[in-house]
Order: sequence, then C-alpha cells, then structure tokens
Amino acid sequence: MSDDRLRHYQGVLSATHVLEYPYTRSVGAVIGTFLAGLKEGRILGIHSSTGVLVPPPEFDPATCETLTELCDVADSGTVTTWSWVREPRGKHPLQKPFAWALVRLDGCASAMLHAVDAGSESAMKTGMRVKVRWKAERTGMISDIECFEPEGGKS
Repeated sequence: MSDDRLRHYQGVLSATHVLEYPYTRSVGAVIGTFLAGLKEGRILGIHSSTGVLVPPPEFDPATCETLTELCDVADSGTVTTWSWVREPRGKHPLQKPFAWALVRLDGCASAMLHAVDAGSESAMKTGMRVKVRWKAERTGMISDIECFEPEGGKS
C-alpha cells in the first residue's frame, strides 16, 4: 500500500456495528403449533425415527421424512452442557448473570438451548435438574419460557 493511502488510516477509527437479522419468516404448521403451545404454557415435541425432538423440526434429521406427530413433553429436564454469562447484554433473556445451557427435557432425544437462572456460576452443573419458569404474560414466542431454574430452587 502506498504511503498516501496509509496516511488515511493513521487516525483512530470507530464505528458502531450491530449484528442482527431483522427479518420475518412464516413459521409453518409445526413451528406455529409449537409456538402456540408455548403461549398456553405447554412444550410440544415431535416424534422422529430417533425419539421425541424439541423444538420440533419439520423433517426427520436422520431420514429426511416429513414429521407431523406432535406430542406434549415435560417442562423439566437435565442440563447436558452450559456456558456462564457474567455480563448479560441488552437483548439477553436475563439481565443478571446466567447460563446458556442445552437442556434435555424428560423423555426427549434432543436438547434445547435456553437460559438457566442458577443464581451463581458455582451452582451451575452439568447433569443438574431444571424446570421451566414461564413468563406471566405469554405471546407465542420462545421467550415465553423466561428461563429454566434448578428444581427445588436456587442453591
């Protein structure tokens, strides 16, 4: 690069960058029914060749067959893995330290990603039992599950 072009970059440059995907998508019958269930305080999974999957996909990941047989699943399960968030950002589901975790709901073959309010990082464990904490006012979105919390309360 020439010296003339480099002179342009000698000052401090900064720019605000927001990474987001502001688009609207039609949800279809399977995801639409899943979201409607959340509004009612129910979690729906779908039967697949490997067991019940939640959130329910439209197609079997193993066979590529169309899936249609929805079923109610438990609102409690087991943390399979997690990562602690010490400083939540504005769009995070909780505005205090929490964990992102994969939670395998009882009876399901897959785990779903959601927030866990364990109270502290030391209380968070792989294998811990958690249950859904529902929002008081639900709108038919994944955020109707406010978060998961330890069964029996925080440690």
